Amino acid sequence: MDKSQDALVLLRQIIRATDMQDKEISRCSGLTLPQLMIMQTLRLSAPISTGELAKEISLTQATVTSILDRLEKKELISRERGKEDKRKVWINLTTAGGELMKGAPTTQQDLFTRRFDDMQTWEQSMVVSALERIAFMLDAQHLDAAPMLDIGQLDRAVHPES
Repeated sequence: MDKSQDALVLLRQIIRATDMQDKEISRCSGLTLPQLMIMQTLRLSAPISTGELAKEISLTQATVTSILDRLEKKELISRERGKEDKRKVWINLTTAGGELMKGAPTTQQDLFTRRFDDMQTWEQSMVVSALERIAFMLDAQHLDAAPMLDIGQLDRAVHPES
């Protein structure tokens, strides 16, 4: 097999691992990866406003709002208008949300971040450079993407088969 085939196999492994994790998170928790990431952030930072939450996880406020709507329907989060500033909405985990997070799985993103942070600065730079080159080769450098290992629309519902 030539080197291009090796590279394609590695890319496919990454895509499959991401897809498998998505299904596992959905099976274990009933959440999508973006929903789980919001819940993890809330566990550490609640109460937090929608805008601050969006900044914290690098998603647009509109996407976060859509995800919060789904979590609120599941009664995993609560929203409360600010008492001093009625324009602000504060988000908290509900008791059910806190209980769900006790058994939440570690994500590939968490694992990647820990291992990436353990690398030397020069190694990190090489990985980022190689990934930038791959994005360019796939004509993907112009696509908007959140910093999470997930495929598909971020504010989607959980897979129906789970």
